[in-house]
Amino acid sequence: MAMGRRNKRVRQEQLWTPTAELPVSAGHPFYERLNRLLDEEKFDEFVETVCAAFYAAKMGRPGLAPGIYFRLLMVGYFEGIDSERGIAWRASDSLSIRSFVRIALDETVPDHSTISRTRRLIDVETHQAVFQWVLAVLAELKLLKGNTIGVDSTTLEANAALRSIVRRDSGEQYNDFLTRLAKESGIETPTREQLAKLDRKRRKKGSNEEWRHPHDPDARITKMKDGRTHLAHKAEHAVDMDTGAIVAVTVQPADEGDTKSIVETVAQAGERIAEAAEETNNEIDGELVNPEGPAEVVTDKGYHSRAVVTALAVADVRTYCSEPNRGRQRWKGQKREQQAVYANRRRIRGRRG
Repeated sequence: MAMGRRNKRVRQEQLWTPTAELPVSAGHPFYERLNRLLDEEKFDEFVETVCAAFYAAKMGRPGLAPGIYFRLLMVGYFEGIDSERGIAWRASDSLSIRSFVRIALDETVPDHSTISRTRRLIDVETHQAVFQWVLAVLAELKLLKGNTIGVDSTTLEANAALRSIVRRDSGEQYNDFLTRLAKESGIETPTREQLAKLDRKRRKKGSNEEWRHPHDPDARITKMKDGRTHLAHKAEHAVDMDTGAIVAVTVQPADEGDTKSIVETVAQAGERIAEAAEETNNEIDGELVNPEGPAEVVTDKGYHSRAVVTALAVADVRTYCSEPNRGRQRWKGQKREQQAVYANRRRIRGRRG
């Protein structure tokens, strides 16, 4: 085969090209198989039913179809894309993802603002209902056991600037607060360098008890893994250790320790697993999913505490957790710790029914 030259490929482009004559590449086998599964389970009919209350019959421009919206979220998860802008660009750039999302070649991929507006339109409970539907499908396909779960968390930077925080008591902005402190110290017209120097000398300047972001009050000032300080959230996942299926996701305050947030995540995982077992377990197939919820929890050493281990043991949940080397421990505050144990036990038992 001879090498071709560029000048031989120079030609006049046609004004009109039928879409039927456009070259189509081989589809992505994963997305093709996933779409067949969603069609078999009538995914589009389900999401259109649960999202019907959020769409008006005749008002403004046509909205984004629920089936397309949730498929775009799946693309963001599978491709590791954490923004609507990136999801929209990826769907527009790939023919295989276009085919998965069900967007024709002569149609425009939804803009990132449309995806974001649809996400704000549909409430959290509806997203949870779709998540529970997916868990039920996984249980039917024997991809969910519910016996042993692994829990871990990660800190996610919030879409909020740290310099925009305001005081909780007065609403005063951070820069105005520094300017007032400078004037009280004798500097009438402080420069930016003087304000930065004054800020460096202050202790405990990033207290979440005193400061918040006006547009994202749930974000917390915290130190990221790379050492930077940002406003952030903490996402905690519970995963079925037998199959890898995600059974629960909770968003916790970023400044809250793992030993406090794990109780809520394990309780929600037990609730999700029990509901999936109720929908799928039958006399013919038997117990596909553990109806009692998780019997074992696997965590890293960041989750280890006497209160957590004891509370889960009282709730008949066995823990596999490495104990960090804390040196010689003294039993101080035993009464307060025992109260935390009973409080966590009530929360877990209440969630699991």
